[in-house]
Amino acid sequence: MTTASLIRVANLEELHGDGPHALSADGFDIVAVRTPAGVRAFEGRCPHQGALLGEGELDGDKLVCRNHRWRFSVDSGQREGGPQRLASCPVVERERAIFVDVSGLSRGPGRIVATRTLDDLPGPRGLPFLGNIHQLDLTKFHVILERWATQYGPVYLFKMGLARVVALSDPKWCDQVLRARPETFTRQSNFARIAFEMGVDGVFSAEGDAWRQQRRLAMLALAQRHLRGLYPKLQTVTTRLKKRWERLADAGESLDVVDELKRFTVDVTTLITFGHDLNTVEQGDDVIQRKLELVLPEFNRRLFALFPAWRLVRLPRDRRLDRALAELRAWLGELVAAERARLAAEPGRAEKPSNFLEAMLSARDDEGRPFSDDVIFGNLMTMLLAGEDTIAYTLGWAVHQLCDCPEGEVELRRESDELLGTSDVAGDFETANKLAWAGAVANETMRLRPVAPIVVFLEAKVETVVGDLHVPKGTRVAVLMRPASCDPDHFVEPQAFRPRRWLGETAGAHDVSAHIPFGSGPRICPGRVLALLEMKLLLSMLYRNFIVERVGGAEGVREKFAFTMSPVGLKVRLRRRARALAGAGTA
Repeated sequence: MTTASLIRVANLEELHGDGPHALSADGFDIVAVRTPAGVRAFEGRCPHQGALLGEGELDGDKLVCRNHRWRFSVDSGQREGGPQRLASCPVVERERAIFVDVSGLSRGPGRIVATRTLDDLPGPRGLPFLGNIHQLDLTKFHVILERWATQYGPVYLFKMGLARVVALSDPKWCDQVLRARPETFTRQSNFARIAFEMGVDGVFSAEGDAWRQQRRLAMLALAQRHLRGLYPKLQTVTTRLKKRWERLADAGESLDVVDELKRFTVDVTTLITFGHDLNTVEQGDDVIQRKLELVLPEFNRRLFALFPAWRLVRLPRDRRLDRALAELRAWLGELVAAERARLAAEPGRAEKPSNFLEAMLSARDDEGRPFSDDVIFGNLMTMLLAGEDTIAYTLGWAVHQLCDCPEGEVELRRESDELLGTSDVAGDFETANKLAWAGAVANETMRLRPVAPIVVFLEAKVETVVGDLHVPKGTRVAVLMRPASCDPDHFVEPQAFRPRRWLGETAGAHDVSAHIPFGSGPRICPGRVLALLEMKLLLSMLYRNFIVERVGGAEGVREKFAFTMSPVGLKVRLRRRARALAGAGTA
């Protein structure tokens, strides 16, 4: 180590507590922790799937990765129970700052020699200038790409106009691309501009240093260690929804189950991330939901447009979106103003923010500047959209699949009856975490019906090699999430809905590495632990208290892609379960 190799990564006062602290130096992700012997620094990505270790937690003298709970010694970097060891970086504390030497870290494996180019790839024949755009229906985009994967294999080429897109479904290649973000692959170049135009540019669309700072705040707000304290809020919303469904069940009405579930997810999101009780569950028409549902379909349409016509001519649908976004921003503006007033009256809250909004308003960059209003509003919109659609759609698909899986319904009720006792809703965080069958239903639903079936589109920042394929700078990549999880090489009886496989009770193939519904690598979904908790809580409440009947057959429910994949045509009718029967554990 030389003085010249030392890089300043943080001021000492910025490292609150023992950590872990996510830092970066010379393009490397670093994780720093305080130990009795001083500050220690290691390579910042888990050797398993590349997750940022700075988003994990400390458990005594162990650094715990938040993804799959791998544990590493904070003294040596050695993994507990495995051969992996984190590479350490020399640390120097001086001038009230932390300096690290990353010269000993590897930038990855040596150069891999490509044996194929894009011209060698199979794929559907296109037209001049249009490419394959005429063959694509945006509402069935994922199905078409999956069908081509069946026809042409796990790596093929298609064109969106003049842009060449590599479609990947091999899980190893998909993981390689996802782990190479954000250094090698970023979102396609027009993604951030469209997000900015719509006012939804937040942590999901950000890149580089802006992403790292915003991501850190999102992770703090959604950290697993906070979920126990947040659980009463989840319980409150779930109880309200149960009461609403009891009234609708007594009236004999059929329910648009996705609309109902969006009330639940919007209320949970606003309570947890904004500290605001919106309570759409107990309202009549959900006006916030009506506005939010316009955003992602329009974003999807603009993302894949050959020409940005909306920048020249505002059609009625563009004007509808403009009005909805303006009203959403005005509503969020009121929340922000109220929170700023509260922080001004109670400045101590800025030291330990209790939610994402407080954290955004309190954060400062290296020069002491706060986030701009545009960044704050963009991230609040991102949280709303991410928290609403994905969880509601997954729960909707779970209900749909369970309508054709009597065993799943019986086991859900048995588990809920045993664990919940006389309660209608899981009474505490520990009980909710024991809902293994509900968790298995959620995982099996995400395997068969991933609500984010495609990562669209990533773009190579530099010339690189994926597998044996040479990928030029600027090439777009589509990562297909479902083909591998529906492949018999990875899961036995892959087309069957079998929640039991997630409880270790199924013989045959069960390759969990092929199942990545929340993504992989540094940009894995920051809210995945909260999402699973919400799903387990909701499923246990529903099947503990109600008999669920789908209105119409399974063939009447179809998949619709609009950036996320929703169930269209899904209506159910609820009947209360008799409490005496529930207590006896019958279905």
